[in-house]
Amino acid sequence: MDRNERDRLVLENLPLVGYLVSDLCSKATHISREDLASVGTIALITAAESYDPSREVPFGAYARRRIIGSFADDMRSSDWAPRSARRRIRDTMAVQETLTAQLGRAPSSAEIAAALGVDQATAEAALADSARTVSTIDGTIAEFLVADGGTSPETEVLLAERQGFLRTAVKALPEKMRYIVEQVYFEDRTVKDIADELGLTHSAVSQQRAEAIRLLQDGVASHYGDQPREQQPQPQSRLSAGRRTAYLEALGSQALGGIVQAGRRRPVLAPVL
Repeated sequence: MDRNERDRLVLENLPLVGYLVSDLCSKATHISREDLASVGTIALITAAESYDPSREVPFGAYARRRIIGSFADDMRSSDWAPRSARRRIRDTMAVQETLTAQLGRAPSSAEIAAALGVDQATAEAALADSARTVSTIDGTIAEFLVADGGTSPETEVLLAERQGFLRTAVKALPEKMRYIVEQVYFEDRTVKDIADELGLTHSAVSQQRAEAIRLLQDGVASHYGDQPREQQPQPQSRLSAGRRTAYLEALGSQALGGIVQAGRRRPVLAPVL
């Protein structure tokens, strides 16, 4: 891959770093956003340099995995907790998850302490420590997150909305397209694997994936575009007008709690997948 192509991949996928940083920081507020952004950007550049298109894994999925791995490595290297403390935290969190499943609600610290056979103060200390150590972050970091970087409260609100919208946009896709997108971009599977599973040709899965991305682009443009209807860009999707309209209506209804939005004054956000 030549330098121009590498630079193009980096520039087109740079927002992905912000997305991942923002989501992780929303779960662990003690982490430095700037440090993570720096680590993630370096990982993105490294991913572009080592990317092999012949392996049939989309660059977005490949880069996401590399960025997430770099976050985990960086946090492990700066983890303050000794091994014994991490073991205690893991045990406490495991008991908490088990009790939550059994009780159908979040257990109290007293219930966790009783299940562990320790005093309540010890259990509460372990729960508090879990918010600061990478041990619990390793579990949450694997969840997909989409929200651009930003520091002001207004920006954070907008980006939280975008995160929810893009997740909804994927869920609103036709069933086969949704499955393919989730498997390729969220599960890091190859097109060949999915084609073998579904009994389809490689070309058919690739076409479904491409059409899904076009639908997502149309959904984002429709939801966030600020142009009058007659000036909006041409649809990207190659589906029939009826199927495209059905998707946009379903997406609008799901994203807005049953109220289809029209004419929102928001910047256009291109999905990074």
